[in-house]
Amino acid sequence: QVQLVESGGGLVQAGGSLRLTCAASGRSFSSYAMGWFRQAPGKERDIVAAISQSGTFTYYDTSVKGRFTISRDNAKNMVYLQMNSQKPEDTAVYYCAASSRARISRDYAPRQAAFDYWGQGTQVTVSS
Repeated sequence: QVQLVESGGGLVQAGGSLRLTCAASGRSFSSYAMGWFRQAPGKERDIVAAISQSGTFTYYDTSVKGRFTISRDNAKNMVYLQMNSQKPEDTAVYYCAASSRARISRDYAPRQAAFDYWGQGTQVTVSS
């Protein structure tokens, strides 16, 4: 079991950058695949990016590919989302999540139902 705490959200101008951090508590962080999701006002929650237990495999939604980078540091129980070249369409609440069973690959989005634990969310607002 893990608990997740997110930080790093805020207001940024279009074209700018933010780095989100997810701090995990628990004894088996390296056994979980990790993901970032977002939910914009009036829309469903969608996957942004995911990373495998060792960091070898990653997945990115097409809307962020080439702009966002997911990474993790298992020694620190941390996962990050570096967001560059941000667009107003990136405005959303961003959630960190952990999965004990999701398989991460470049071409297939993991199911949200596979993620067992979720953070509280952090607001990202991109102004034009």
